[in-house]
Amino acid sequence: MLVEVFPRACFDVVLPQDRPLTPALSPEGRGGNQTNLSDVLMNPKSNALPWLWLSAAVIALDQLSKWWAVQALQPIGVSHVVIPGFLNWTLAFNSGAAFSFLADGAGWQRWFFVLLALVISAVLVGWLARTPRRDWRTGLPLALIVGGAIGNLIDRLHAAQVTDFIHVYFRQWNYPVFNLADCGITVGAVLLIAFGLFAGKPKDSVR
Repeated sequence: MLVEVFPRACFDVVLPQDRPLTPALSPEGRGGNQTNLSDVLMNPKSNALPWLWLSAAVIALDQLSKWWAVQALQPIGVSHVVIPGFLNWTLAFNSGAAFSFLADGAGWQRWFFVLLALVISAVLVGWLARTPRRDWRTGLPLALIVGGAIGNLIDRLHAAQVTDFIHVYFRQWNYPVFNLADCGITVGAVLLIAFGLFAGKPKDSVR
């Protein structure tokens, strides 16, 4: 019945000879601007691993600043005023984590934090390897965290303790003494959370 209504030519499908029957879907065809994981892994030039140069810069600055602090800020615990009422250089050593957590341990905490830093750094480097290079909102924070983690890791390996010297305070309030590696970890974590919470969703991902 349909053949009687419509000419036969309407039912003939002509396939171009230069095109495959099942063309491969582009990344856009698989769901907007989602990253093709296999393409990223197979093409190292497209991933975010070059952000590790920023990690290397953080490590270098951290280690240089700690070397300077040990040489210039002796004795331990003496404050050197930088900004009156707000910032001092004060040399301190911490065998624990932030806020001296586990600092009173019997020594096992050194290797616990070494292992923790290695695992976290490996996971974040793997994350960078799966991240497109253009995604700086992910590459920048991860690189800062990796740099900070390895900076403090170096201290634990050669001295069993972390060198701190930045002391921020205001009147009766005192923030625990910290270092540039801690700054990298903290800023990186804050940026990672902020970009994750407030980054706009791609328009083509809205259904």
